[in-house]
Amino acid sequence: MNQLNALNNFPSGNEMFHTFLLDKDNKVLAIGNPIHNPKVKELYLKIIQGEKATKQDESKEIKTEVAVDKPLITLGDFNWKEEQKATFTLKNTGGNPLVIQDVTTSCGCTTVSYSKEPIQPGKEITLEVVYKAEHPEHFSKTVTVYCNTASSPIRLSLLGDAK
Repeated sequence: MNQLNALNNFPSGNEMFHTFLLDKDNKVLAIGNPIHNPKVKELYLKIIQGEKATKQDESKEIKTEVAVDKPLITLGDFNWKEEQKATFTLKNTGGNPLVIQDVTTSCGCTTVSYSKEPIQPGKEITLEVVYKAEHPEHFSKTVTVYCNTASSPIRLSLLGDAK
């Protein structure tokens, strides 16, 4: 089962690398999950559209810094039929505008809404997260925020017991 991984030197144990793009001869052109990483998505689109895929010089990207008020929110016990809401706050602590490029969730039962406007230095943005259980369960969900910081992506966690 691990022969494919060994033959291709795929990283093991990281689900972000379980997706890869093949050419017509079944040779690996790119590794990474385009659903979880907008830069990988951009790379896949370039390759598929026949454009030359070049390494971007990330040192030219305008970066800033961000502080997260609480990266983990515990919702505790609640009736599984009731929608749960939580708010994560990100503060731009750097000297340049904070730009959120993409936000993904670990499942369709979790949605996120937020302003798409750049966040100026010293200002905050709130991410409104809604969790709707499909059945009673203990859950641990992840919200992944891709932005113009060195720490990107930022992983936020939501957990609890839908009973």
